[in-house]
Amino acid sequence: MRRMKGASGHEVNRLLGCHGAVWQRESFDHILRGDESLMKKAEYIARNPIRAGLVDRSRDYKWWWRPE
Repeated sequence: MRRMKGASGHEVNRLLGCHGAVWQRESFDHILRGDESLMKKAEYIARNPIRAGLVDRSRDYKWWWRPE
C-alpha cells in the first residue's frame, strides 16, 4: 500500500503541478465483521461530502453510487 500511495501521490502532484501530501496518514485498520458494521461504515463514508461542505445530500455528490 505504501508503494502505491507514494507512486500515485507523485503522479497526482506532477499532473497538477503541486507538491506535498496527497494521502492522509493512516491511523488504523478496522475489520468489518458483519453487515451492520459494513452499513455503518458505508453511511459514514457517504456523509463525507456533506461534512466537507461539497453537497447538501450524499446522492448529490458527483461520485455517489448506491447499489440497487
